[in-house]
Amino acid sequence: MIGFIRLGFFLLIVLSVLYVLISVYARSLERERLEKRWDSGHGTGERDAYIEEGMARYQKSLRRRLLWGVYIVPVVVISVLVYVLNFG
Repeated sequence: MIGFIRLGFFLLIVLSVLYVLISVYARSLERERLEKRWDSGHGTGERDAYIEEGMARYQKSLRRRLLWGVYIVPVVVISVLVYVLNFG
């Protein structure tokens, strides 16, 4: 039981670091995409306002919410494996 708690604790730390890294990377990709779109002439208004509006839309997007899969998928897989190997 102590081993399972220790595994869960370290897994939570690793997944949190991974989530932060992926989140920062995804935000930088979205910002770069918005900057390129505005520079190519497809954006309207002031550049900074256009990028900030796009980033606000990104915060509410499905793509950002899917990042929570970083936590959900490994926890579910490990839980199923522990159950199957111990009780299956």
